[in-house]
Amino acid sequence: MYFSIAAASVIAKTFRDEYMEKIHNDYPYYDWINNKGYPTVAHRAAILEHGVSPYHRRSFNLIDTQMTLNL
Repeated sequence: MYFSIAAASVIAKTFRDEYMEKIHNDYPYYDWINNKGYPTVAHRAAILEHGVSPYHRRSFNLIDTQMTLNL
């Protein structure tokens, strides 16, 4: 049973990585080929500059809206 769960996890990760590489070709400024969909600082900056793509999950908090204090 554990082997099938591990195999499914590897297959899902491989599929997700290939998918992120594919959509990177359509929207390279989000740098999905490197961040694999994790919201890096550069990725969030690209969202601010270019807006969201059809591939962005709207249920995620894409931009940090909390105020910061520069002390």
